[in-house]
Amino acid sequence: MKKMWYIVAGVLLISFSSCTGQTDKAGKPRSEADAPEKQVSQSTPDAAFQAPVHITKADFIKLVMDYEKNPKTWIFQGEKPCLIDFYADWCAPCKITSPILDELAQTYAGRINIYKVDIEKERDLAAVFGVQSIPTFLFCPMQGNPTISSGIAKTSQETKDMFIKQIEELLLKEKDASTI
Repeated sequence: MKKMWYIVAGVLLISFSSCTGQTDKAGKPRSEADAPEKQVSQSTPDAAFQAPVHITKADFIKLVMDYEKNPKTWIFQGEKPCLIDFYADWCAPCKITSPILDELAQTYAGRINIYKVDIEKERDLAAVFGVQSIPTFLFCPMQGNPTISSGIAKTSQETKDMFIKQIEELLLKEKDASTI
């Protein structure tokens, strides 16, 4: 019976490992082995951005929250609510969400910021938020605590609809209610 349990556990581990930090045969993270350099660091938010902005830990501390100074209290520093995508270049679901987030960055330009954090390059930042599987999304409203979610829906359209609902309910609801 124990042998069967180990086999089942092994199969599950292999099936779930597709987006949990794999390396190539040389031991390099797949994002370094398979993908060109993509990260672009931005130090200031700007309503003109029409695409998600790749940020580093230092950018996160400036643009979103300084968790080193305030490790126990969430103090949002952004000028607009934001959605943060924790991803890796080798992650298939992350590749599905990328064009969706590009489109949503244009749709919501000037209303929210969309940031991307490469977990292969920003392991410490991912660890702060307990990111263990990707894609993981952090929704940071102007007021209150952030909400974290992970995974995508069955289809691209369902995933896009899921993002729109979360953006409207978690990031813009409070802002829209105050303008009525």
